[in-house]
Amino acid sequence: MKTENVVYKSGENSFEGYLAQPEGESHPCILIAHTWSGRDAFVEEKANLLTQLGYAAFALDMYGDGKIGTSVEENQSMMQPLLDDREELSRRVLAALDAVTKIETIDSSKIVIMGYCFGGLVALDLARTGADIKGAVSFHGFLAGPENSSNEIKAKVLALHGQLDPMVGQDQIESFREEMTIKKVDWQLHVFGDAMHSFTNPEANDPDFGAVYSKNADARSWKIFTDLLSELF
Repeated sequence: MKTENVVYKSGENSFEGYLAQPEGESHPCILIAHTWSGRDAFVEEKANLLTQLGYAAFALDMYGDGKIGTSVEENQSMMQPLLDDREELSRRVLAALDAVTKIETIDSSKIVIMGYCFGGLVALDLARTGADIKGAVSFHGFLAGPENSSNEIKAKVLALHGQLDPMVGQDQIESFREEMTIKKVDWQLHVFGDAMHSFTNPEANDPDFGAVYSKNADARSWKIFTDLLSELF
């Protein structure tokens, strides 16, 4: 396995992604969009795990210069401007996609994006741009699309959601279902009945905040995700 940091640009801003890939050439690639805390060890570990399965993986950077938050307040301050400006959010994730497609050892015709929490929204919004990717996967992510989102979605879409997640209400579920159906997307929504927000993160243990790890939901959602990768590739 080879790993390196990759610097890329979006407009005047500089971003730093983490690339892990097997030896050899022409690998399918999984983009990984981080939570509100930034491109941290959690997504880098997911990149390494995917590389062990034979894929290249690129943990992208939505905040710039690989910045990682250290508090709830800082995380919120970094995430909120992108939630408020979905066009800028799309520009940044498209820049990451463009950077990956220029890497010689990556098969640019075989790209999937996955994301966690805020990153789940990033993954879905890349698909909403009409990008020519194979799949977009959201783990306990925000599901509502931006206003006036009319682009064709070419990717297969998978949303993995915790029924007890207080941050994603039934309104988001219904708007997601309606959007995917109207756009005639090949989509799936899997709901885990005992799971809250952040159910894939072993360090999540804050029931008052609504973020708690679930061993079962973590394992089951990963199996569903990797089954989709096998289907796509």
